[in-house]
Amino acid sequence: MMRKKKYSELRSSRWFSPDDVRSFGHRSRAMQMGLSKEDWEDKPLIGIINTWSDIQPCHTHFKQRVEDVKKGVYQSGGFPVELPAISLAEMYVKPTTMLYRNMLSMEVEELIRSHPIDGVVLMGGCDKTAPALTMGAISVGLPMIFLPAGPMLRGNYKGKYLGSGSDGWKYWDELRAGNISNKDWQDVEAGIARSYGHCMTMGTASTMTAITEAMGLSLPGASSIPAADSNHIRMSTNVGRRIVDMVWEDLTPSKIVTEKSVDNAVTVAMAMGCSTNAIIHLIAMARRAGINLTMDNLDKKGREIPLIANIRPSGKNYLMEDFFYAGGILALMHELTAKLNLDEVTVSGLSLRELISKTKTINDDIIRPLNNPIYEEGSLAVLKGNLAPDGCVIKPAACDKKFFKHKGPAIVFNSYPEMKAIIDREDFDVTEDHVLVLRNVGPVGGPGMPEWGMMPIPQKLLKKGVRDMVRISDARMSGTSYGACILHVAPESYIGGPLSLLETGDIIELDVNLRSINMLVDEKTLSLRKKEFKAMEPKAGRGWLWMYSNHVTQANNGCDFDFLETNFGTSAKEPDIF
Repeated sequence: MMRKKKYSELRSSRWFSPDDVRSFGHRSRAMQMGLSKEDWEDKPLIGIINTWSDIQPCHTHFKQRVEDVKKGVYQSGGFPVELPAISLAEMYVKPTTMLYRNMLSMEVEELIRSHPIDGVVLMGGCDKTAPALTMGAISVGLPMIFLPAGPMLRGNYKGKYLGSGSDGWKYWDELRAGNISNKDWQDVEAGIARSYGHCMTMGTASTMTAITEAMGLSLPGASSIPAADSNHIRMSTNVGRRIVDMVWEDLTPSKIVTEKSVDNAVTVAMAMGCSTNAIIHLIAMARRAGINLTMDNLDKKGREIPLIANIRPSGKNYLMEDFFYAGGILALMHELTAKLNLDEVTVSGLSLRELISKTKTINDDIIRPLNNPIYEEGSLAVLKGNLAPDGCVIKPAACDKKFFKHKGPAIVFNSYPEMKAIIDREDFDVTEDHVLVLRNVGPVGGPGMPEWGMMPIPQKLLKKGVRDMVRISDARMSGTSYGACILHVAPESYIGGPLSLLETGDIIELDVNLRSINMLVDEKTLSLRKKEFKAMEPKAGRGWLWMYSNHVTQANNGCDFDFLETNFGTSAKEPDIF
């Protein structure tokens, strides 16, 4: 690799090269760990931020993959340093990892800035780790590569493929309806997650790793490789080799994350049947790069880009392992050639055009051509109206089309426990035309917007064969979820958004094609209700939760902290070394 930079220009050189007492301390303490000057001299120091932990099943293999990355760094003449970071396991961290996405983002930014790091490898995959890691690294601006954890292998139950999350919800409904036994339920439980890796449906994890690659921040095809595939080991070593060259080339995120590369990421998201969570994370990631992505931008793209990845829950039959065998993300982007900005550079050093020009789709039922989509428009639609003046989101491709235009009376729940206590009662007065509403579970109210938006279908309706109905919330739902769920209502009810004024029995009208959602309540009545609304206090008076509640932005603005957005102020400079 031809160098553009000299060793004396690297950040790590500031720590190790000067002939002074501080650098003496840095060198002597490195020697304390058994290192010598041959380990660091004239070499880029590569930080490897690893989100492995004992309670993170998506990242179980990262204990070994970090060694694979180190091998690649050594092969290219770099010096690797592992820096552990908080591990956000979506299935275990309560009430939600979304409460801690910004914490990981801040940790990443400060880990990189405060250490003698020249380039960084970001190891993540589970839901919030991809946006958090990239947001923090983009804010620092050093060469970076995102290493995706990869999807787990397909689940299996009685010869049927199981999709993580999606089939859990499906069989839970069948258990509650009395259609399967407890033994069946236990067999599903034992067969749904068969290997390390993140969800193998097109949930938030697969969505965000694909988006990050489409933005240019992963090696070609990396996000499609199953975690248990030996290709994943080789990819990890290639990441280690490539990040060293990126440091010498000075290939920084500012040269990769542009308006056009963000546009590519949105295009790919819509074509893949992305998680609703993608809207929040994409906005936050783009704004860290100074790009003002909005809900309206996303909705416009949703009208233009058809859904062509036949992956559950928006698609049928197939999972991420099948997607990989069908050609993976490079094949999907090849199908999208006419819709993408092809001259954008990626961490590989090659343009998108060079990466996808020779790829092809192996199975065109899994990765469809543009003229044979799963769904005519993209994965997501943004609705606005007097119930959500700043917008809310629905996944049209994953719900019953009869609900695209719907009018029905609301049943309002003020908390999840309140809903849970009622939903399965035989005397619950509900029909499939009702609209279930859960409020006070947004960014501040949740706190952190827990994944409670896919409220369960009432048991009495399940027994009648009902499997979908309109549900509205200021919370989120898992990317593996499905149904006529309207989410991220902004502004949220806890801080006085219009959802706080809704009462049981009020008529709600929605029209997905017109992108509208309204409560049919006259302005005089709403005005009276608003006068009676009492603002609620944050749920903590100190600590992280207090900080989160007072600085998190609403869903339509990405739920980043106001003080972390690029336009808030000047970022910290290089640390002083005295």
